[in-house]
Amino acid sequence: MKTPVMRTIVVMMIPTRAVFYRLSEHLLATLVIADYHLRPQRTMAEKRKFTGAGNAPHKAPKLGAKGSFAAKMMAKMGWKEGQGLGMEGEGVVNPIEVKLRPQGAGVGAVKELTEQYKEEKRRAAERRGEQYEDSSEEERRARRERKKKSAGGISGDSGASTPNGPRKPKTKYKTVADVRAAAPGLDLPPQMLSSIVDATGAQTKLLTSAAGLMTPTGIPADSEAEKIAKRERLELEAFIEAWHGVQEQKVYIEEHAGQQQLEADSQKEDLERLQGVVEAIEGLRLTTAAGSGSDDIEAEWTALIAKLEDLQKEHKHDIEKYELQEAAVGALFPLFKKQMASWSPLEDPRFLVSDLARIKALLGLQAREEIVTARNLGDLDESYGRSKRQKATTAYETLIYTIWLPKLRTTITNWDVLHHTPLTSLVQAWRSLLPPFIYSNLVDGLIVPKLTTALTMWDPRKRNHHHKTVTIKHAQPHTWVFPWLPYLPQYHLDPKASSGFLVELKRRLRQVLDGWDVASGVLPGLLEWRELLRSELDHVLVRHLLPKLARYLSMEFEVDPADQDLTALENIFKWDDYFKTDVFVRLLVAEFFPKWHSILHLWLTSDDPNFDEILQWLTWWQQQIPEKYSAHPDIHKEWDRGKEMAIKATELQDEGRSMAELAAPAAGPSRPIAKEVGKKLAAQGNAANRPIAAQDLTQDFRDVVEAWCAEEDLTMLPLREAHPQSGAPLFRITASATGKGGVIVYLKGDIVWAQKKVDRSVYEPIGLDEKLVDRAEGK
Repeated sequence: MKTPVMRTIVVMMIPTRAVFYRLSEHLLATLVIADYHLRPQRTMAEKRKFTGAGNAPHKAPKLGAKGSFAAKMMAKMGWKEGQGLGMEGEGVVNPIEVKLRPQGAGVGAVKELTEQYKEEKRRAAERRGEQYEDSSEEERRARRERKKKSAGGISGDSGASTPNGPRKPKTKYKTVADVRAAAPGLDLPPQMLSSIVDATGAQTKLLTSAAGLMTPTGIPADSEAEKIAKRERLELEAFIEAWHGVQEQKVYIEEHAGQQQLEADSQKEDLERLQGVVEAIEGLRLTTAAGSGSDDIEAEWTALIAKLEDLQKEHKHDIEKYELQEAAVGALFPLFKKQMASWSPLEDPRFLVSDLARIKALLGLQAREEIVTARNLGDLDESYGRSKRQKATTAYETLIYTIWLPKLRTTITNWDVLHHTPLTSLVQAWRSLLPPFIYSNLVDGLIVPKLTTALTMWDPRKRNHHHKTVTIKHAQPHTWVFPWLPYLPQYHLDPKASSGFLVELKRRLRQVLDGWDVASGVLPGLLEWRELLRSELDHVLVRHLLPKLARYLSMEFEVDPADQDLTALENIFKWDDYFKTDVFVRLLVAEFFPKWHSILHLWLTSDDPNFDEILQWLTWWQQQIPEKYSAHPDIHKEWDRGKEMAIKATELQDEGRSMAELAAPAAGPSRPIAKEVGKKLAAQGNAANRPIAAQDLTQDFRDVVEAWCAEEDLTMLPLREAHPQSGAPLFRITASATGKGGVIVYLKGDIVWAQKKVDRSVYEPIGLDEKLVDRAEGK
């Protein structure tokens, strides 16, 4: 099938704008025609074929006809005849018509806008409140405009139908007043103004303000006088422009001169201020030199501080500009060094504080309200961040680091932590005068290690003999630790952290509880730590004290109806304020009631039991247990078990049956103690010969070793490691306060095994004598 090729016509020249408008207006029709040409065409043979009946012509259905299928469908969708499509009727009313271009004609050759398209455009313009104009009306309007312009020009000899050439612009003249107003201040000579004449008329005359503009009557040739006048006008305009340039330059020079004057005045003020600073600094140097041979250091110091304060007041805005801090520190250095040499920090904590506070701005100090340490500098404000990022210390920081800090280091080394008041007062007084890293060095490097060493020396066990003075070994830690809490950073006060002062205190508390004798009562001062340690104290007590209470109750307490001793039980109940009710109830159920049920069963199964005495005994025991525990469901259940056992025994007696049929009680959830009566009696008969458990023996021997170490001023620290062969826990016995050095040992039975010096994998037995003391001291 042949497909006709669409021809492309290139328009080389468009004579009028109407053709361009027609290109845009007829775009839709052109696209439709192009689509028609691009569509495959049928051959003539195919066109003659027709499968319909007869030779009737084939006509397209009229979509807008009345009663047609399309009209019915559109009516169902809300369309009304005579209105446009769409919800608001803004669409077309009549179907789109296409006007074909003659074959071989190019774009713009004919008018291709259909009447339907013009009508729709007219309706759209009326709906917007506008007036529709098609391309033909625009062309007619353009022709009328051209005729008006040609008619208003100068007519020539070629006739009215020939358009004239470009009109000569109308000449405008300036009067003398206009010239003078264009250049105010410019003195124009009268000769120059008199040479500007009007030579366009019949007579030559001077242009004045009354002369005005001359109306040209033609275009005559320039005469010699007009040439001279034209040249004079050009020169006058050049003079006026030059005058404007001179005036602008004059304004610039005046402004520049004013700016230079301001700079000169400012430099003069800076020079005067600098001279004042130099004179003040010279005064400081002369004061220091004059008093170099005098013994009255206090008077020299007071005079120097007064001069520095005056310098700070007079030049408070120039401290950083002229680096007055270095000059002030240089003047302070010799006297400050002499003052520090004679200072006793613990006797006079506020020495020189008030004087240095008066010149804080001069020394480069800012008001600091927070505790600053090396670990929390990132959380502080911007000023501390700058201190952290600076590459070198300032002059004042160097002064404090080299003179003040060594003095404090010597003082804290010989300081007794029990007398905390002087040193806390010193830290409080100097706190605002110390740079961040100096305060961090003071707290983290000097005070906290001293407190930690004192904690390792704390041993609250009872002394064999009484001393009049309280030593660090027996003083309650909260009396000398709590005053330091406001000065310690936050990471030192977090008990859940991996390191810090409170972590060391918690570790030492665990060690003390591990070696504490329950018979000695409650650990003195323990209740004071609850607010500080909070839930961590409960965890420490449950893990380290509760097993010790259970072991003590199991070994020291016995139920004896004939002669009952309640001392062990009373010692246990002294700790009830430190545990929750449920925890203490579980302790009683696991350790007390198995023994109580066993004795009750033994009494009921004995020969001729007295049930009245047994009933009184049951009632008496319920009165010995505190009410808050007796009312607990688990305790109440144990009392009911005892009563049921007694009732079962009375029933057996009434029935005449043997008491041996009475079932033995169970020990509880941890270990059953149900045994036959004969085995129980045999076990009681052989109680004296019963071997002691290895674990209990080791624990008791550990208490003996810890007591011996305390008497010899040694420290026994658990290493949280086990011996490779025996699996016994390892300990370090050392005389060092830091917990380092010494000898590593483990306990087996009642023997201490110490690590050899040469071969550390071998352990040998050693006695609790001078040899062990020497090993602990590193000899």
